[in-house]
Amino acid sequence: MGVALTELLIIKETSLEHLQNKILAVDASMWLYQFLSSIRQRDGALLMDSKGKVTSHLMGLMTRISNLSQQSIKLAFVFDGEPPKLKHLTLEKRKEIKIEAEKKFEKAKEKEDTELMRKYASRTSRLTDGMVEEAKRLVEAFGLPVIEAPSEAEAQASLIVKNGDAFALATNDADSLLFEAPRIVRNLNMAGRRKKTNKLSFDTIKPDMVVLEENLKHLGIGQEQLIALAMLIGTDYNSGGIRGIGPKTALKLVREHGSNFEKLFAEAKWDDFFDFSWREVLELIKNMPVDRHYKLEWKSADEDKIMKLLVDGHDFSEERVKSQIEGLAKNRLQKTQKGLGDFLG
Repeated sequence: MGVALTELLIIKETSLEHLQNKILAVDASMWLYQFLSSIRQRDGALLMDSKGKVTSHLMGLMTRISNLSQQSIKLAFVFDGEPPKLKHLTLEKRKEIKIEAEKKFEKAKEKEDTELMRKYASRTSRLTDGMVEEAKRLVEAFGLPVIEAPSEAEAQASLIVKNGDAFALATNDADSLLFEAPRIVRNLNMAGRRKKTNKLSFDTIKPDMVVLEENLKHLGIGQEQLIALAMLIGTDYNSGGIRGIGPKTALKLVREHGSNFEKLFAEAKWDDFFDFSWREVLELIKNMPVDRHYKLEWKSADEDKIMKLLVDGHDFSEERVKSQIEGLAKNRLQKTQKGLGDFLG
């Protein structure tokens, strides 16, 4: 849904320089899926070690953590917990899409069609529990906080930003605004480019920022109305939304009905599309479980742990890993001299 909502938003370009000395709460799963989708061989195959274990997620994580840390951007990683029951239907649909993509990939492989192989391979990304646990270990080895959300990472990360313990939420998903994230920062890609959908070429991209308060004023609606608007388009908890209602029509309807959601969803014919109440989705988003006793603590990177996990465990180049660690060490003294307040402005 995030893409559809984005059409309505004011999005302003930012820069890594502007984000220097600031804390970002990272939607970890979103980044890991991004790495699995984009860090692949030319035929679409994931990077793997000599034992056949996937390493694309670790390669992306190591590189991005190192590069952003060298830019004096402080990261805190938030991982998903148990998904809400209403999300299971969406997850099942995503699973079906991946299975279909896998079938098409195999057909393309039989024909030795490299371009089609890459196209369909990027749609088959599966983030396993083992990958997530390895990612947590690597993040901790780099000395960065790992926060485990009781449910949705976006809701937990949004709380951290709302509390003033981070400047923004690092994600490409505008859905985070539904959890009242004051700011989201997208496209934190050091390479400055992103693979075009279903193609081998790349788009040039720059980091950008979405500010919640600015956009609520721009749209002329309140926070609850934003959630209702998103529900009409479709969220993770009512996948697909109301057929025939796009972002602009949804905004028009929400403005017309104000806070009268009963009338809004009746006119939109919610019950024709879903066998659960709109109230159930609204209340879930408004009251998503979060941990209010989270702790953010940064430590020095543990070179031995990083080397053991990446070099010994997954055949990473010792020289490459050491160069990433050395880059961090150069900035360590400068960063430790800054107080926490320097990273929240």
